[in-house]
Amino acid sequence: MLTVFINNTPLYLTDDIEYTSKPNFFYFDEVDIHILIEKLENDELEDAYLYGTNIELLFKKFKRKFKNISAAGGVVKNSNEEILFIYRNDVWDLPKGKIEKGEEIKEAAVREVQEETGVQHLNIIKSLEITYHIYTYREKKILKITYWFLMITDFTGELQPQFEEGITKVAWLNQQQIQYAMENTYANIELCIKGSRLI
Repeated sequence: MLTVFINNTPLYLTDDIEYTSKPNFFYFDEVDIHILIEKLENDELEDAYLYGTNIELLFKKFKRKFKNISAAGGVVKNSNEEILFIYRNDVWDLPKGKIEKGEEIKEAAVREVQEETGVQHLNIIKSLEITYHIYTYREKKILKITYWFLMITDFTGELQPQFEEGITKVAWLNQQQIQYAMENTYANIELCIKGSRLI
């Protein structure tokens, strides 16, 4: 199963027919995807299950319904076991950004963390969750696919928010502070943090 978030509302793509028992179950070929997305966006549904016989084919067909943007970012841990967060649009977030043309995914992840936070000496440990969310830009629905990596650093210098990207604060958060931040973050960020098994 694959989860796509519309705001913080989940749309589950699945090839498991057992989910037919769910109240908001839809067959991909029998539903208008954009109307379904609007209902999720407007909180008319608390979730939805979208079914196809093959999950890979289902996602491929689903992606064709939207403009796709690929991004990359990092869950960065320092020597104090703290995690690097940014604060943007009054919400706690993780550093990430669009992958540039011809750029490798891992290179983009490291570059975006550096640009948005000022943190250097980043080493990628492993890949994490890939997250998916849909948003509206210039009256068009965009599917953003974000590749996440667990990184470590020994950086102890000054954190530098990338103000031109709307980032007002960068901070190292400990376990207790992360729990607090999870109350004011996006669902896909919470999924990524929990998937990293760092909390």
